[in-house]
Amino acid sequence: MKPLGDMTRHYWLAQRMAKTTGTDLVAAQEVGALDQSAWAEMVQTCRSCDWTEGCERWLTTQAETADVVETCPNCNKFRDLQQTLAKDE
Repeated sequence: MKPLGDMTRHYWLAQRMAKTTGTDLVAAQEVGALDQSAWAEMVQTCRSCDWTEGCERWLTTQAETADVVETCPNCNKFRDLQQTLAKDE
């Protein structure tokens, strides 16, 4: 089993993925779709990802309205949050 990536680095990668894909984490928390343990799990999942370097490159080249990249291990979670927030609008 490979070691997990740096917690701070992956926290910010997950934050950047949310911002780049238009996933409003604050709104998700406000409507109860994302609690602290779920967010911690997303960061932990990010830490186990093998695509860290590619993710950083991808995030650098995307506009803030990009779709969640399939390579992201949190892809489905970001999509679920987006769908939940879209229903609440």
